[in-house]
Amino acid sequence: MKKIATGNKAVAEAVKQAGPDVVAAYPITPQTEIVEQVAEFVSSGELKSRYIPVESEHSAMAACIGASITGARTFTATSSHGLLYMHEMTNWAAGARLPVVMTNVNRSLGPGWNIWAEHTDALQERDTGWLQVYVSTVQEAYDATLMAFRIAEHNDVLLPVMVNLDGFLLSHIMQPLDTVELGDFIPPLTLPHAIDPKSPTGYGGLTGPDQHFKFRWDIERSMRDSVKVIDDTQKEFAKRFGRQYGFTEDYRCDDADVVVVAMGTLGKEAEVAIDLLRKEGIKAGSMRLRWLRPFPKLVLIGKEVVVIDRDYSFGRGGILATEIMAQTKEELFSVIAGIGGQEVTYEDVADFVRNRRMGTESWFGVNSNV
Repeated sequence: MKKIATGNKAVAEAVKQAGPDVVAAYPITPQTEIVEQVAEFVSSGELKSRYIPVESEHSAMAACIGASITGARTFTATSSHGLLYMHEMTNWAAGARLPVVMTNVNRSLGPGWNIWAEHTDALQERDTGWLQVYVSTVQEAYDATLMAFRIAEHNDVLLPVMVNLDGFLLSHIMQPLDTVELGDFIPPLTLPHAIDPKSPTGYGGLTGPDQHFKFRWDIERSMRDSVKVIDDTQKEFAKRFGRQYGFTEDYRCDDADVVVVAMGTLGKEAEVAIDLLRKEGIKAGSMRLRWLRPFPKLVLIGKEVVVIDRDYSFGRGGILATEIMAQTKEELFSVIAGIGGQEVTYEDVADFVRNRRMGTESWFGVNSNV
């Protein structure tokens, strides 16, 4: 069915179709519209789910953990400081191997208070064991949410998945949405280590030095196994519904001399910049990174690379740029842009390419190169 929807409404529509048994959530701008819409679906009977209006984001993730460990399909959504408040519990969700699906609407962190887009909130969770995907359109927000349930619940993964979309730039933007008849695309959840209240069992919560590292390795093993599951899921989605996705979305990269790498809406904006640069005779391409965890193998050999980060790790640099340098061992031009919702147009992106200085870092709007 074709309609017009915001990114938030598209996520809620996908959640309704995925049919979680339990939804636990606490409102926070700019994600509130998601859980409000899901609550309306539950109230109207369109979604047969137990909706728990908890007192905090920490409690929301704790409730999802409690439900998931019994084998229930679970969903929550948050943003910014709400995600940070969950941080203790996000570690528990991954460590307990629970396939919770969460939407995070990317928003800057205070102080000062800022409700606009930035990726630092989700990137502070990148080492917890959650899979992370970043989307750039309303349609992709819907599609990625559907795929997230199938990926998280696969027995070769059983790790939580975070679907990230830029605050306001995507969460509140109206775009076309084509919903699907889901069928059996998301199989029933069968959690192999589910707790059964009808069969009480004692569990020890403490792991000693001779065992704990094995649990850590098990998360990493599953993260590596998730690469194939993600690939298979995206191919099956394309086969059934006609929309293709990869670990990256590459645009005119094959013959490019310089490639722009970014995430979220900036990655989509870069495509317009590439067309502009091509008209000027600059052989440029763009690579929008969709999956941050697991981090994909990027094909960038022999190309100059311009990385745009809507985030920063103080004392080290742009987080995406750092990840890419660690993998490729090549110098690149790192641009810090879009922090706190700072406006970045395709003309600005084109300027980043025109004025690139390899091996340096530049803060858009500050005019500093280091």
